[in-house]
Amino acid sequence: MNDSQIIVKVGIADLNMVSAPQTIRTSGLGSCIGAVLYDLPKKIAGLAHIMLPDSSLARQDSINTYKYADTAIDILIEKLCENGARKYALQAKLAGGAQMFQFSSTSEIMRIGPRNVEAVKEKLNMHYIPIVSMDVGGNCGRTIEFDPATGELKIRTVTKGQSFI
Repeated sequence: MNDSQIIVKVGIADLNMVSAPQTIRTSGLGSCIGAVLYDLPKKIAGLAHIMLPDSSLARQDSINTYKYADTAIDILIEKLCENGARKYALQAKLAGGAQMFQFSSTSEIMRIGPRNVEAVKEKLNMHYIPIVSMDVGGNCGRTIEFDPATGELKIRTVTKGQSFI
C-alpha cells in the first residue's frame, strides 16, 4: 500500500466508505468485528466497526445503529449502493471477534466476540453477500486497513505481526 494514500479512519461503533485511491482503516478490534464490504470492479468499499450482535438488546430509546451487526450491515450496504456499488457484486472480508478475556462462567452473554462473528455472518448470508476471507476469533486485538483498488485487507496484531487476506 502506498504511504501517500489518503486513509479514512473508522472509529468504534462507526462506519464509512471509500473509493480508490483512498484506503479505510479501523483499530481496536477486540471482540468487535471489522466488516469490510466491497465492489472490486468499481473500487469502492465500506467498513463497519461493529461492537455488538443485536440492537434489540439495547436498553435506551435512541441507539447508535452503527454499533450493532443487525443494523450496521444494512446501512453499509445502502450507503455503498447509493454511491455506485452494485449489491450483486458485493463481497465481504471480516476481522476481529476475539474473546479478549477469560471468564470462569460459561455464560453466553459474555461470549461477545463469537456472537458478533455469527451475527455478521448471518446478516451477510441474508443479503447473499459472500465472505471471501476472515481472520476472526483468538484472543488478540487487531487493526485492519483495506485497499479498494486491490481488495487486500492488511491485518496487524501484537502477537502475529502483519498479514494480508
